[in-house]
Amino acid sequence: MKSTIGILWACAILLVSCTKEKTDYEAEIGKVISDQTEFKEVLSKSLDGYTIRVEALNGTFYSGYNEVRIHIGTTANAGAAKIKKATFFPVLKQGAKYSSCPHQFVLTANQQVHYLKGYAVFTEVSSPENAWELNVQIQVDGKELHLTEPIQVMEQPNKNLNMTAFQGRDGKDYVIALIAPRKPNVAENEITAGIYRHDPSTAERLETNLDPAYYHYTMVKGYTLQLDPRMPEPSMGNHSSPNNKDLVQGDDGLYHGVVNYTMTGNWTLNFILLNKDGKIMKGTKVPTDFTPGVAGAKSELFIDILF
Repeated sequence: MKSTIGILWACAILLVSCTKEKTDYEAEIGKVISDQTEFKEVLSKSLDGYTIRVEALNGTFYSGYNEVRIHIGTTANAGAAKIKKATFFPVLKQGAKYSSCPHQFVLTANQQVHYLKGYAVFTEVSSPENAWELNVQIQVDGKELHLTEPIQVMEQPNKNLNMTAFQGRDGKDYVIALIAPRKPNVAENEITAGIYRHDPSTAERLETNLDPAYYHYTMVKGYTLQLDPRMPEPSMGNHSSPNNKDLVQGDDGLYHGVVNYTMTGNWTLNFILLNKDGKIMKGTKVPTDFTPGVAGAKSELFIDILF
């Protein structure tokens, strides 16, 4: 009888603990997560009779994945210009050192909606030590326009859009950025991520040389991102969930899978990254033991999220 009462008491404590944490998480979600469905102006510049407007969701560049839109119109009548080609090159200045991040160098032109489309995965938040600069070159109406402007990159408030940068076992530098879901549900959620590898086309360059080819990133092809989501908090016992699906590459170049969140709270997405030959580039298996009262072990490759 005493043992039964003890078990019930322990379960009650665990239930209260879980409920309290869940309530706290829900309160935090209400404070920090916005829908971010509207593109707004980040910066605008007039050059040689044209107006160039750079837009992002919420009018802000955040660390992690950002879709970028660039509108170009004539200053005289604000009409759309005929664009031949445009390139997009973000540069990070850290003192005398220069670097970049995964980005779409040649932007995609959409003449029907009159804007150029691309992306950037900003790996650092702006600070006195980390100064970002945007370089855009546009061939339009027989002219070539050059836009070079400083930009601010803010910390991503939505933890479901976190990212990680690491060196793979092949010696290459990689970035994994979460793109969706922005607002997960307690359900099976389609998950999307970009996986990028630094592939400079030139073997040796000076760090101060702003040659875009040296800072070139590619979307990796034919990889698999094995997924094992866990709730690592001691009160959660490192439990996982059923019906998850590893991320594989789609026609859009991004990686798609399924993550099943069984409750709101603090989750860790544990990964193992396999190349197209099935070799592990990064990541380790996570123990399957249920460990109440003990923080859960994580893969050497993981991203923490919160919803």
